[in-house]
Amino acid sequence: MLDLLGFTEFQVDMSPEPEDGPIGWPGYGEAVRAAVSRSGSSESVRVGTAHIGGVDAVVIAFEFTFLGGSLGRRTGDRIEFAFQRARELGVPVVSLVATGGSRMQQGMRALTQLQRVAREVALTRAAGIPQVSVLLDPTTGGGWATLGAGADVVLAVPGAQVGFGGSRVRPADAPPEAYTAEAKLAWGQVDQLVLGADLPEVLGRWLRLLSSPGAAAEPPAALGSGELPSSGWEAVQAARSVTRPRAGAYLDAYFGWREEIRGDRAGGVDEGVLCGFGWRGRAIAYAAQCGTATTPAGFRTAARLIRLADRLGIPVLTLVDTPGAANDAAAERDGAGPAIASLFEAVAQARVPITSLVIGEGGSGGALAFAAPGSTWITPDAYFSVTSPEAAAAILKLDPAQAPTIASQLRLRPQDLVELGIARAVVSRRP
Repeated sequence: MLDLLGFTEFQVDMSPEPEDGPIGWPGYGEAVRAAVSRSGSSESVRVGTAHIGGVDAVVIAFEFTFLGGSLGRRTGDRIEFAFQRARELGVPVVSLVATGGSRMQQGMRALTQLQRVAREVALTRAAGIPQVSVLLDPTTGGGWATLGAGADVVLAVPGAQVGFGGSRVRPADAPPEAYTAEAKLAWGQVDQLVLGADLPEVLGRWLRLLSSPGAAAEPPAALGSGELPSSGWEAVQAARSVTRPRAGAYLDAYFGWREEIRGDRAGGVDEGVLCGFGWRGRAIAYAAQCGTATTPAGFRTAARLIRLADRLGIPVLTLVDTPGAANDAAAERDGAGPAIASLFEAVAQARVPITSLVIGEGGSGGALAFAAPGSTWITPDAYFSVTSPEAAAAILKLDPAQAPTIASQLRLRPQDLVELGIARAVVSRRP
């Protein structure tokens, strides 16, 4: 793998250790010498630079054949040096992780390396430098809980064992499928599965996207009907039409290519929210609703995307299309209110420009959380409303048959929203 990345290794000065390590573990020195002979490396990680997809990066590569890729004190020395060099050079960090965890033969000296690594990850994040991890087989223990899970973008090879609990210490009745890259993808803790042969190309695309800040995104052109609705109910029906273009079509038309991030990093994935980075002559981040009720995981994933883009100086495009936030018991249990608040806060605090386009239903606060104040546009076949006409009838204790009349009273048509100052303009179709 390192040969494919054009890797050039750093020479890192490492202080000598006692023969049997810091806690005098019997036979440790002999085990280290055997690991050096077996792996060809003097420690469990190699660090250096690489040129990946036209982007210079610092690479941290684990050697699993060296004591199971375990983290010891001198492993921490090398990782700390690599992060410091990345900050000095202003280049991304790529971590190729294959580890069984902390080095038992060094006791607490080994475990405290996790604190060193966490500090370097935090300092590098504060410096606005992107971090990408690749989870190889296996990635367990502290290596997963620091370099692996702590990266901005997490890739994994299919079939890799991934989990905080290694195979020898997890509960005997634990299902093995829970400790796989596939499970972590399903639970929103991994962004993509990538075949080993494809890693150089995929890494290059990601590094290019995460290292290309630019100016504000222009709103996409309309893809659906170009006719403005004559009534509020007509606007609602147009937005609810099954033939109306959805977010995927808008993203495909807008970007030359794109890569997705997945999940809220807390076990949740909303398939009705697409988030990632796309290429349009430069990188633009996107968070797009796909016409379904947005779950707490969807709001948290969008907030994660906006905060990452903001830290890297990358502009954001949001596409608004939802009948509203999910409001069932499961959504309440999963924290609908805090999740929506988190996204409102991420948008409010963003220093990068956010451009929003309403492409379908704009249902209440669940839609508004995705919209940028003062920088929202709308398509002719969309609407934006404080609530749906049907919900308004229910709240006001009116006959449900009054919904079409209420739709016009809500002034939710595209042209109404422009007049009210909610939308800057109605976007037109490309000629």
